[in-house]
Amino acid sequence: MLVERTLGTVKASGLPFEIRTTGANPSAFIEWLGDVPVTSQGDGDLGARLARVPAPTLLIGADCPDLTAEHLQTAAAIVATGRPCIGSAEDGGYWLLGLPTPRPDLFEAIEWGTNTVFAVTHARIPEAQRLPVLADLDRPEDLKRWPDLGQ
Repeated sequence: MLVERTLGTVKASGLPFEIRTTGANPSAFIEWLGDVPVTSQGDGDLGARLARVPAPTLLIGADCPDLTAEHLQTAAAIVATGRPCIGSAEDGGYWLLGLPTPRPDLFEAIEWGTNTVFAVTHARIPEAQRLPVLADLDRPEDLKRWPDLGQ
């Protein structure tokens, strides 16, 4: 349900998008989500997979229920000026990273899934415009924050 919700938000933004997947054949995602652009992320840890996404780009996950089309449009406008942007998550990660140019160094030697991801990334790209702090949904107990998602 969260993937469908995020996809709806991305579509509502009017921005071009591509779904990048790992662990399943991209055709399975098309069967599930409809006729959407799907690409395999390839091998490697999360950092290696993110580093391969061409810029300019907005990198988001599907685990942020409070993400809005306006958040995406704001980030796209910032990136269009040539400036990077980042939205921190309450748990120490980030919910969006907007890059006008390739920055593979941002994804090296990161302890993914920890509360240091935002701090390490932001230290490497201090010129990034900060977006609002949002919460993401990582564990079952996080669902209490969004009761409509448990239905």
